[in-house]
Amino acid sequence: MRLDGKTAVITGAASGIGRATAELFAAEGAHVLLGDIARDAGEAAAAAIRAAGGGADFIRLDVTDPGSVEAFRQQAVATRGDVDVVANVAGWGRNEPFVKNTPDFWKKVVDLNLMGPIQVTRAFIEPMIAKGAGKVVVVSSDAGRVGSLGETVYSAAKGGAIAFTKSLAREVARYNITVNCVCPGPTDTPLMAAVPDKIKEAFARVTPMRRLAKPQEIANAILYFASAQSDFVTGQVLSVSGGLTMAG
Repeated sequence: MRLDGKTAVITGAASGIGRATAELFAAEGAHVLLGDIARDAGEAAAAAIRAAGGGADFIRLDVTDPGSVEAFRQQAVATRGDVDVVANVAGWGRNEPFVKNTPDFWKKVVDLNLMGPIQVTRAFIEPMIAKGAGKVVVVSSDAGRVGSLGETVYSAAKGGAIAFTKSLAREVARYNITVNCVCPGPTDTPLMAAVPDKIKEAFARVTPMRRLAKPQEIANAILYFASAQSDFVTGQVLSVSGGLTMAG
């Protein structure tokens, strides 16, 4: 699933699924623009891709800040011109009972997981419309499809990201732009590393394939939606969860 000659924006690219996606896209021939709030880790990720022979630039990005998104857009265009693919990977959550959540916590979760993809996609969609081509991939979560204990607002935000995907897909299909969604199950990322071992073990036990996902496995699904292989696929939601959820 080659991406030769394509330029791809990847948010949350300093670590985890975002970094795995950036590495895979670069290996498939794309020039990747890595966006993340973590400057040092993002610079290191871009440098590693370049050292491996790929094309990569890091541009600091806070997806919750409209000013940062606009600055990122301007630098991306100045660096590469047209952007062919936008992969919205950045996200965040924490397992906590709803009655213990604070309004500040709600805002952070919604800003990162819903408004972030909305703002980043909006920043790049008009040039795609103008040229009549483009790929947008939103990384949601199976929590947004079926709910998740202790992740009520996170699930709501991720459900919103799925609805955003489907609605935008209808709106821009006439311009030869596809918009699709990948829903990871529990994945072995730095965010998961902060989860107590007993909870990680429980995730593995209830997953039919009896393990957590690897970031590269989620990246493979993102690559499919970013490639020409999915040119007639839009508005779709793909769970990558080892069978943990089998939503219709």
